[in-house]
Amino acid sequence: MTSAPPTEARCTDGPAHPAEQSAGLAGPGSAWSGLRALAGHLRPQRGRMLAGVALGLLGSVLGLAQPLAAKHVMDIIGHGQPTAGPVVVLSALVVAGGLLAGLGHYVLDRSAESVVCTVRRRLTHLLPRLRVPVIEHTEPGDLIARVTSDTVLLRRTAPQAVSAAVTGTLITVATVVMMGLLDAVLLGVTLTVIAFVGCVVIVVTPHIGRATRHTQEAVGRMGAGLERTLGALRTVKAAGAEQRETAALHRAAEHARRTGVRAAAWEAVSATLSAVVLQVCFLVVLGVGGARVTSGSIGVSTLVAFLLYLFALTPRIGQLVEGVGQLQIGSAAAVRIREAETLEAEEAEGGESGIGGAEGVQGRGDEAAAAPERSPGSHERHRDRHPATVTFQQVHFAYRPGLPAVHRHVSFAVPAGGVTAIVGPSGAGKTTVFALIERFYEPDAGRVLLDGTDIRRWPLAELRAAIGYVEQDPTVLAGTLRDNLTLGAADATDEQIAHVLRVARLDTVTGRLPHGLDTQVGHRGSRLSGGERQRVAIARALLRRPRLLLLDEATSQLDAANEAALRETVTDTARRTTVLVVAHRLSTVTTADRILVMEAGRVRARGTHAELMAHDSLYAELASTQLIAFRRRHGPSTPVPEC
Repeated sequence: MTSAPPTEARCTDGPAHPAEQSAGLAGPGSAWSGLRALAGHLRPQRGRMLAGVALGLLGSVLGLAQPLAAKHVMDIIGHGQPTAGPVVVLSALVVAGGLLAGLGHYVLDRSAESVVCTVRRRLTHLLPRLRVPVIEHTEPGDLIARVTSDTVLLRRTAPQAVSAAVTGTLITVATVVMMGLLDAVLLGVTLTVIAFVGCVVIVVTPHIGRATRHTQEAVGRMGAGLERTLGALRTVKAAGAEQRETAALHRAAEHARRTGVRAAAWEAVSATLSAVVLQVCFLVVLGVGGARVTSGSIGVSTLVAFLLYLFALTPRIGQLVEGVGQLQIGSAAAVRIREAETLEAEEAEGGESGIGGAEGVQGRGDEAAAAPERSPGSHERHRDRHPATVTFQQVHFAYRPGLPAVHRHVSFAVPAGGVTAIVGPSGAGKTTVFALIERFYEPDAGRVLLDGTDIRRWPLAELRAAIGYVEQDPTVLAGTLRDNLTLGAADATDEQIAHVLRVARLDTVTGRLPHGLDTQVGHRGSRLSGGERQRVAIARALLRRPRLLLLDEATSQLDAANEAALRETVTDTARRTTVLVVAHRLSTVTTADRILVMEAGRVRARGTHAELMAHDSLYAELASTQLIAFRRRHGPSTPVPEC
């Protein structure tokens, strides 16, 4: 599914902003599900991670030999024997142990980078392929947080968690065994302390995991709120709502702070108790050991060796405690990543799932199962550039269960070629026609046919390659103008690009841009006017050479001269392509070959402009309203465009 800090202000409690509400993803799973999710992410790198653990373990084993070597040196000194050889051995153990431990840490870190890269590649492959209804019910900012901050947590915690789980446990057990060989009484004191630390870990660890999940969710909600504000910055400024949006972001930041402090507090409790208890353990062992040396039960070298093992054991126990906490943090991040990976995606080319096998298409359910198999010969249809036909057969559709139906048994047929206009009042279901043709949604009942074949039998890539779509609110992506034009036609030649620039009347725009087609257009095309963005969208659609062109109020932001020129372009395109246009402007409607009138999710009438003016009261009312508006704009003596 990724934030600048808010401006200086005092954080206060307050009600949740809408951006802080649920992102539409599943809630946190159990501790075991988190561990399973983490193990699933680490599994592809298990070979490298085992190698890193083995190197670290070998370095730790050499570290275990160091106290015995130190004891041997002290015994030799006590007997007045030469110490050069044992000192060299002790030094070699120290150097070799450090090198092996460092190499093991490097291998684990490198494996963690590979794990994170794999996860990010899977998520960035999946997210653009999510079904439109999923995106509409999921906060983009939270999805971005799962790709960025959650994967960073995974990277940071995976090596420590693996190392602590394996190396820490084995070396701790080995150290305890060596301490038992030196003195059982002192070992008993040490084990009592270890048992107490274990109780602390058992009690504190679940709190660390829950607090971390809440922190990451809060960060995701803050990202969603920031994306919401920046995505509509002009609207926010025009409404004078900066203070309101800033306050909402501050509330989100305060919520993230509270959850982060809570997680830090539990980690601090765990670390502090462990450190205090281990310090007490050292003092007790020192006192008891001193008494045993005094009584002659053990020698001074034995006490020194035991204390060295205790010094080695103390960070191991701390490592285990920290590792368990890191494991909870990594598990929380892994659960959030897994939730994003199991979002419902569209089918990919070749019949594969959108990502990760069956997980990427979970939830398609009956719609996918009911869809017929791929139509034979669809490649041949696509290579043939003849205009497409479109048919709706008793289509019934609602955006969500429980909401009113947008289409109620809609049926119509659009022949190949020519311009077909769809008109009707707002909410009649006009734009939804295009959304169903593009398969952004599936009809609840009925069928949508392209060239007489159910569109569910078309592979999505082929279906959409046959269609050019210009949205009502045209989208221009950050990047260069060339990037936007070739978004769906990467193999377009310079001659083809120059042609669509002329027909979309963009050649004058590129002529005044500082770098021509290679000029950056800004975030969402902010450096272009509304009409220029609309012309870019039209040129982008035409460059694909579609067999079916869908225009949703594609000239609403154009001036009269550009509108007239593009209307001529559409008329010329309609000789080679089927053009389906949602229109309100009278000039667009009157020049259409055929018109469909929609009302309340139904097609109530069809015909030419003259036929509908004579026989359909709703169309006559809509046309008259447009005529009055036209006269007001252009004057009563201006001739009205006719068929």
